[in-house]
Amino acid sequence: MSETKQLVSLPPLFQETFKKLLEIVDNAHKSNTTRRVLRSTLRDLNPLLQEIKKYNENLNPPREEIKTLIKEKDAGSDGFRRCWSRIWCKKEDSIDGGDDAKKALVMANDVKLTLIKVREMLQVLNGENFDENFNGGATKGPCSVPENAEFCVGLDEMLWKLKMEVLKDGVSILGLTGMAGSGKTTLATKLCWDKQVKGKFGGNILFVTFSKIPKLEIIVERLFEHCGYRVPKFQSNEDAIQRLGFLLRKIGQSPIMLVLDDVWPDSEPLVEKFKFQMPDYKILVTSRVAFPKFGTPYILKPLRHEDAVTLFRHVALLGGSKSNIPDDDLVQKVVRGCKGSPLSIKVISKSLSHRSYKFWQNMVQELSQGHSVVDSSNEILTCLQKILDVLEDKSVIKECFMDLGLFPEDQRIPVSALIDMWIECYGLDDDGREAMAIINKLDSMNLANVLVARKHTSDTDSCCYNNHYIIQHDLLRELAIYQSTKEPLKQRKRMIIDINEHKSEWWRDEKQQGMIAHMFSKFRRFCVKPKPLKVPARTLSISTDETRTSDWSNFEAPEAEILIFNLQTKEYSFPDFMEKMSELKVLIVANYGFHPSQLDNLKLLSSLSNLKRIRLERISVPSLVTLKNLKTLSIYMCNMNRAFESDTIPISKRLPNLVELSIDYCKDMVEFPIGVCDITLLRKLSVTNCHKLSALPTEIGNLENLEVLRLSSCTGLEGMPDSIGSLSKLTLLDISNCVSLSCLPEDIGNMYNLRNLYMTNCAMCELPYTVINFENLQIICDEETAASWEALNPNLNIEIPQVDVNLNWLFH
Repeated sequence: MSETKQLVSLPPLFQETFKKLLEIVDNAHKSNTTRRVLRSTLRDLNPLLQEIKKYNENLNPPREEIKTLIKEKDAGSDGFRRCWSRIWCKKEDSIDGGDDAKKALVMANDVKLTLIKVREMLQVLNGENFDENFNGGATKGPCSVPENAEFCVGLDEMLWKLKMEVLKDGVSILGLTGMAGSGKTTLATKLCWDKQVKGKFGGNILFVTFSKIPKLEIIVERLFEHCGYRVPKFQSNEDAIQRLGFLLRKIGQSPIMLVLDDVWPDSEPLVEKFKFQMPDYKILVTSRVAFPKFGTPYILKPLRHEDAVTLFRHVALLGGSKSNIPDDDLVQKVVRGCKGSPLSIKVISKSLSHRSYKFWQNMVQELSQGHSVVDSSNEILTCLQKILDVLEDKSVIKECFMDLGLFPEDQRIPVSALIDMWIECYGLDDDGREAMAIINKLDSMNLANVLVARKHTSDTDSCCYNNHYIIQHDLLRELAIYQSTKEPLKQRKRMIIDINEHKSEWWRDEKQQGMIAHMFSKFRRFCVKPKPLKVPARTLSISTDETRTSDWSNFEAPEAEILIFNLQTKEYSFPDFMEKMSELKVLIVANYGFHPSQLDNLKLLSSLSNLKRIRLERISVPSLVTLKNLKTLSIYMCNMNRAFESDTIPISKRLPNLVELSIDYCKDMVEFPIGVCDITLLRKLSVTNCHKLSALPTEIGNLENLEVLRLSSCTGLEGMPDSIGSLSKLTLLDISNCVSLSCLPEDIGNMYNLRNLYMTNCAMCELPYTVINFENLQIICDEETAASWEALNPNLNIEIPQVDVNLNWLFH
């Protein structure tokens, strides 16, 4: 049937919309793929419209309500529910009308389905063209499947059962439950990596970690980002779910498997929102508790003793020899104390490797005492705590482990943030090597895992650990928090304040809550104005979202040296108590939503004379205030076009003692702020993954004390000024992945102190003749660039590293 005939046969209500859409398909400047998708959608819609037309003619349905629904262009949830409610009431009024009533019900349902498709098309008309923003799926997004475990035992039977279920056609939701640390995530990961499962679902395997307090909008934002589409701003949770449905239908031409990992009991209603009627759509839910609503769950039981011993020996032998494991009797006793928990086995077996016989005996004795009878999680926590109790070197290692509990659950912890903290807290060296050694120690003990998002050959000091993260099992995080709260409140080094829709109180355990409530009750009774509540902690961590506000008027933290804000808000105003934090040395502000959070009340920072380090993540950075003693500033994935704008006070006066500046993944950075070039004390400058940056200012030659300059992965950088040759103290230059860089400046040969030059993926970059002046330069580059250097200066030390071939850095 031709499109003209289709228009004539349609109800008048749809003719104009249909015609408009067809015109846009033919005339708008869109891709061929977009035209095919739209045209296919319209043709698929036509039979449904014909049925509605027939029912319109026979039943005289409530046309005004249908018109109202069609006019709901954006299909806002409230308007949609009101209109749909009116139709539903009329359906119920006619429910006894026999066949006509049944047809009315069918018609109403068809209208609903039609409106969903009309909404999808209207989204395209409004500029929400997915194809324009699609990056081809080249990047490993935030909902990618975790790395597959190299070795595990005791999971084969359950893996086979789950595999058979997900390979079936159709729609289903599966539940996998087990105690904390039992290996649910490991099993779900192995399922996703299975060859047959990957063969069926391909790139449509989405892995989402729910955590204890999930945020629907943030989850949907990450799914959009993962799938390579522009992340919309949602008006509400209902809007987020509607758009998620559109996204899944977009990618749902192939089967989809969605893994919802670590779902807590109160999140069952939220899981329901991820259910969509699609041809082949599977949802796997992992949780510590069973959800009967999702059918009979698959229960992952503790490891059998034989499997537990196998796992224990495997982990204990890593990097060692069999002689390091004492007699079998001790092994059996230790394994029994682990209660079949793979997590406990990994942590304790690794800690015992290369230890003395006496140390093993102490561990056996510790494990045989103090078992909790409350639940399995507490029992495993008791087990894990033993490794901390018997550590010979308790000081820095244990303190650093407890610091990991200051960050949100199921979030990657930036290594650079930890380095900033630990340098100031524990007096570690400024280059971050000692801090990195502690991180590697925690990793070797299985108390945390180090994740390198992209291996970089120039990772040699604290300025370049932006690609390094710590990830931690939530049970180990609970252990870190528990260890921090064992001390009396007045002696506590860390204070964790969590304010969200489920928790308006500040302190976690009931005893403290009761004590603080009693204190405020006495203040209200005997005082006109309550005395300030002074927190003695050296480190203060505040997590908050938009669902709760808190009154900080009577709160003080005068001894705090570290302040961490974990935000899930669109806007946040620094609390007034910060003005009196005279000892504050490190400020970390991280927003865990997709869109940057707007900060307010920054003027408070001007009074903090000891503030030395600031890290901002996913923040809209306003103009910086005067911070005369600030040494390190890290800006990560921020909107920063206003941060260095010139005003009455130049940036060199606002930050006169800045030594390190790191700007990473700032997409709105088009021009390098010239005012930074006047900060003469600057020694380390890192501007990386800023793809819109096309040039450096001539004034960069004014940075007479600069020792490290990193410009890696600035893909739009086309050239460098000759003034860079004035950087006489520069020892390290990194221009790796600057794929648009056409040549090095002539004066680069004047940089006699340059010792390390990183040029991987810079094959288009021409070398000037002046490079013959270098004598002690080490060059790390690709083979093609190496050939260019060898032709001009064959006496240099040239290293061709193993290249990380993924392109994640292009699409972050």
